[in-house]
Amino acid sequence: MSKSGSLSIRVVEGRALPAKDVSGSSDPYCLVKVDDEVVARTATIWRSLSPFWGEEYTVHLPLDFHHLAFYVLDEDTVGHDDIIGKISLSKDAITADPRGIDSWINLSRVDPDAEVQGEVYLAVRLLDDARGRCLRCHVRQARDLAPRDISGTSDPFARVFWGSHSLETSTIKKTRFPHWDEVLELREAPGTVSSLRVELWDWDMVGKNDFLGMVEFTPQTLQQKPPNGWFRLLPFPRAEDSGGSLGALRLKVRLTEDRVLPSQYYRPLMELLLESVQGPAEEDTSSPLAVLEELASGDCRQDLATKLVKLFLGQGLAGPFLDYLTRREVARTNDPNTLFRSNSLASKSMEQFMKLVGMRYLHEVLRPVVSRVFEEKKYMELDPCKMDLNRSRRISFKGTPTEEQVRETSLGLLTGYLGSIVDAIVSSAGRCPLALRLAFRQLQQCVEKRFSGVEHQDAKYLATSGFLFLRFFAPAILTPKLFDLRDQHADPQTSRSLLLLAKAVQSIGNLGQQLGQGKELWLAPLHPFLLQSISRVRDFLDQLVDVDEDEEAGGPACALVQPSTIVREGFLLKRKEEPSGLATRFAFKKRYFRLSGQDLSYSKTPEWQVHSSIPVSCIRAVERVDEGAFQLPHVMQVVTQDGTGVPHTTYLQCKNVNDLNQWLSALRKASAPNQDKLTACHPGAFRSGRWTCCLQAERTAAGCSRTHSAVTLGDWSDPLDPDAEAQMVYRQLLLGRDQLRLKLLEDSSLDTDLEEPAPRFWHSRELPSPICCRYLKTWSKSMRSSRSGDRGKWPSRMLGAEEVPESVEDKELWVSTSSSLAQASP
Repeated sequence: MSKSGSLSIRVVEGRALPAKDVSGSSDPYCLVKVDDEVVARTATIWRSLSPFWGEEYTVHLPLDFHHLAFYVLDEDTVGHDDIIGKISLSKDAITADPRGIDSWINLSRVDPDAEVQGEVYLAVRLLDDARGRCLRCHVRQARDLAPRDISGTSDPFARVFWGSHSLETSTIKKTRFPHWDEVLELREAPGTVSSLRVELWDWDMVGKNDFLGMVEFTPQTLQQKPPNGWFRLLPFPRAEDSGGSLGALRLKVRLTEDRVLPSQYYRPLMELLLESVQGPAEEDTSSPLAVLEELASGDCRQDLATKLVKLFLGQGLAGPFLDYLTRREVARTNDPNTLFRSNSLASKSMEQFMKLVGMRYLHEVLRPVVSRVFEEKKYMELDPCKMDLNRSRRISFKGTPTEEQVRETSLGLLTGYLGSIVDAIVSSAGRCPLALRLAFRQLQQCVEKRFSGVEHQDAKYLATSGFLFLRFFAPAILTPKLFDLRDQHADPQTSRSLLLLAKAVQSIGNLGQQLGQGKELWLAPLHPFLLQSISRVRDFLDQLVDVDEDEEAGGPACALVQPSTIVREGFLLKRKEEPSGLATRFAFKKRYFRLSGQDLSYSKTPEWQVHSSIPVSCIRAVERVDEGAFQLPHVMQVVTQDGTGVPHTTYLQCKNVNDLNQWLSALRKASAPNQDKLTACHPGAFRSGRWTCCLQAERTAAGCSRTHSAVTLGDWSDPLDPDAEAQMVYRQLLLGRDQLRLKLLEDSSLDTDLEEPAPRFWHSRELPSPICCRYLKTWSKSMRSSRSGDRGKWPSRMLGAEEVPESVEDKELWVSTSSSLAQASP
């Protein structure tokens, strides 16, 4: 059994932020930290006190993390960025509601004494002798302390308080990883035991010392279980800042913690889900998939759709799964104009399937045109209410242009960009992933069969274009940052241009059905171009679904990304570990890197034929490097081990913190199956005969900081994990069991047409009703057939318990009850 945890984070927007610039505005961005380690940075929103980010992150992390923090900063071109405020959320606060946090939270001031991090290693003993009671505190070392000096290090010392006595260790200069190895003895009068407090400080020659953190132990702890090990440093207790004057952030945060069991425990659930897609779907209201759709809503439905798509992809049955949902959706839709317009499980599943399977295809089609819009920064506007003639002066050399001139120039620019977009899309049928084309073919056939009349001849095209254009291409054009097409959000002018292009693509996807209607009549000059493009789009959709009937959508069971596929590439600055000499910043060479599941290769340019490579199987750690090691930011290290067991380190500098996090995550996921991973490493470099981090003089000295191989960012290229995805589906059933129970109470009549006598629990008025009899019967039969040799334990193990609770008298009654309705907590 393995344990997994993930944080779903969405930084939505801010409001009422204070102005930090002389212009009376700010350029805010947000840093996301997990246990004081930066895991993400939002884009900067220029000149705004109410920024909208809308950025989402999934962070996979160990279950023992402590807190999550959001720092809002104002970006400055010159000097250091200004800190606006922060929000700190403890793990307990996030898990207080199973649905997570979704609210506005006030920013609080950043108190330097509260910005502590790291751990200290202590070994404490209480001794009694003739002179009284003696406490021996062995202060061994500390790690990952906060940098308090401009050099990026600190000068730490420890101060120990016990009763009315205190002692200090020596000060170790210029390190965040001090090794004291000092024993401090404090005495107290017989018969009394006081609390022990250990404080860490940064020594300063001028001014007051800076606080680094503290730990405290009660008398009971000292007597019963004297401390011995690593302890997390905490800030001084202080009154909470109610905030408000610094503005607020709207955040969505949900923590998911699961115990993932071996595959055989999920086999009955998998069999039920697989049986669902193999049966009739038109009037199916009692299959597990139908029940899951009823139980899930909002963000949960999107998460559920993602997990189900991955689950069926791993089984090679993504096509039948999507076809089943499509048939259900089409059967209960009377008007083809409303088909797939709601956020049903069918529409969410197809949307997530496009992202999982077609993201690389999307990048190939749209990236060139979107990059042109960002780089050229042309002013385009058709709406007279939003037209700024002064801002568009540069498009004319004859003074301020008229509204008509701006409209004509904007129309020419828009049709130029749109022409490139349409050309790229309609010529891309052959590059679209086969699984996506097969899914669209099934979709068209199903819709064409349901709406076969002449008046509905466009229904099959609208169903496909509604997904491909309205839910895939248009959103990516509107917000390219959220689809990894760009590293930053667009500035206001470029954002407006992208909005106009997205509206046009949306109209093309609607096959022009709504042209000339609604409030946006100012788009009329674009209508001729849009109408010309519609026939080309119909031909493209016909080509898209013209695939071999014998192919199977979803293909055989496989990973989303094959081992040979390039999952990340780009320029990095590279420096090899050197046995001697100074590690200067000029030792870094620019190289183009490509990462696949097999190796990390690099060359001088993308076109360069000669490649060097690092086998992924040799990677033992991928970690950040302290900025002070090379006086450079955003540096990481890849520690490898050759066939003789000798370690080697390659240092790589990324262009920004997001690029660093994405490379760290990609390399950690690629090397996840490797054995003999390092548990500790040096976050510094070996220079001038010692490590810059911990000051140890031996190159082979053990690492002074923990590695973070479990901390990764979720993205479309994540490998499939059927057990974890099945656990998430099972957890959704558990979370909704009360809701399901209420639905079942609506009708107490029972379906008596069962193949075998129903368990006694079924005859209770609490459960069940015809709406789910088929589901419960199948579930119960599947459970009973799976527990041979382990009678009475399978359902409770699915719930994480080790055995049937002692309070349950009838063990057979327990095991025959549906796991989704079992009397236990998830």
